This record gives sequence, structure tokens and C-alpha cells, in this order.
Amino acid sequence: MENAHVWIDKGIDFIMVFGPKILGAILIYIIGSWIIKKLIRLVRKGMSTQNYDESLKKFLLSLVKWALTIFLIITVISALGVETTSFAALIAAAGLAIGLALQGSLSNFAGGVLLMIFKPYRIGDLVEAQGVLGSVKEIEIFTTKLITPQNKLAIVPNGAMANGNIINYTAEGKMRVDTTVGVDYGSNLQKTKEALLAMLVANPKVLKDPAPSVNVSELADSSVNLAVRPYCKPEDYWDVYFATIEGTKEALDKAGIEIPYPHEVQINK
Repeated sequence: MENAHVWIDKGIDFIMVFGPKILGAILIYIIGSWIIKKLIRLVRKGMSTQNYDESLKKFLLSLVKWALTIFLIITVISALGVETTSFAALIAAAGLAIGLALQGSLSNFAGGVLLMIFKPYRIGDLVEAQGVLGSVKEIEIFTTKLITPQNKLAIVPNGAMANGNIINYTAEGKMRVDTTVGVDYGSNLQKTKEALLAMLVANPKVLKDPAPSVNVSELADSSVNLAVRPYCKPEDYWDVYFATIEGTKEALDKAGIEIPYPHEVQINK
């Protein structure tokens, strides 16, 4: 019986000492969890109004939730009377070690966040970056996937994409196709330009605005070079490019205009 009284007294002392702390910690956890849910809801609503990318939205919401949850747990432990200084130092040291180990990945993650926020390109855009030309297939947190004109999949780290030069051929909705043709010095330039312009205008994929142009670009050693410049939609680039090359030859042949080429000189012995 005496042992029972001793244990009861110890139990009462424990409740008197730690009871308020435990109740306070429970109360802090309940209120903190409610506040976290409210904050997450507000952040989600703010992201929806700003048109954030869906994958970025989920990742950032998860990141915010985990950060707030860790802060709440530390607060609850502190309310119980546990020293949290060493605990916080341990978390900071672990975070530093992870950060150093994943330095490249964190750079790519930061680049992915920047790309999704500022949107220098979107899925389907034709871009050139880091020496790669291709259509954007997918924008992920760490990498961007491009489909090259040869139908190859190129995976480019977002850190390099965000910190390098990006040429977006789709952003303005039109592209200029640059080709050059050389004609004989004896050719009628006005007739040549009219023939080439008529060929460009006849192509339905060549835009009327800006209008196509044909201009003398160089007086070369054996030819007068003309810059043939039609505009088209980005998705029609290669069709217009090849049609322009082929159409140039056909238009000049039809107009009787010669394209210079090396002639073999025969020496009679």
C-alpha cells in the first residue's frame, strides 16, 4: 500500500509539473496546425491568381507546408521545456550538408523555379539555348526537355537554361527565313527580284505582313548575291525554307536567269 501511495504522489507531482506544459504543447499544436492549413490555403489561392505552373505550384506548396510543420514541431518541443538550441543547430548542419551535396541539383531547382515564374518559353515553343535548337516538350523542376529537328530528345539542366542566353523563335509569332542565291553578273536584277518575289508571294505559308523581300546583299567574285527573306509562322519554318530553296531554282530557270557554277576548262593538247 505504501508503494502505491508513493507512485500516486509521484504521478500527481508529474501532472502538476508537466501537465500544464503538455496541455500547452497540445494547444499550440492544434492552433498551429489550423494556422498552417489557413496559410497553405491562402498561398494556394495567391498562386492560382498568378497563373503559376501546376508542377511548380505543388512543389512550392509542399515546401511551405514542410517548413511551417518543422517550425511548429520545434515550437511544440520548446513548449514542453526541451532545449531546442542544439536541435535547431542539428537541423541547420544537416541542411548545410545536404545543400553542399546537392549543390548542382539545387542550382537546377532554382533555375526551374525562375523559368516557371518568368516563363521565357512555354511548352511547344521553338527555342535555342545551350547550343541546342528544339521545341519545348516538357518543363520540369530540374530539367527542360527539347525535341530537336532530328526528332532527338535533348534534356538540358534548368540551371544552365536560366543563366544562359535563350532565343525564343515562337514568342513573336513569326520567323524570318534567311536564304541567299547568286545570279550571273549579266542578269537583269529587276527581273530577277520580281521572279523571286512572285515565287514567295505564291507560297500560302509565307506571311503577307511582314512582307517578303529580295535585296542585293553582296557583289561576290563570280555572282551577284541576293538575300531572299520570307516570313512565316514558327511551325512552318522548315516547310517555307525548303520550298524557298526549290522555288528559287524553278523561278530563275523559268525566267531564264543563270545561277553561276564552276565550269570545267578543257585544254586541247
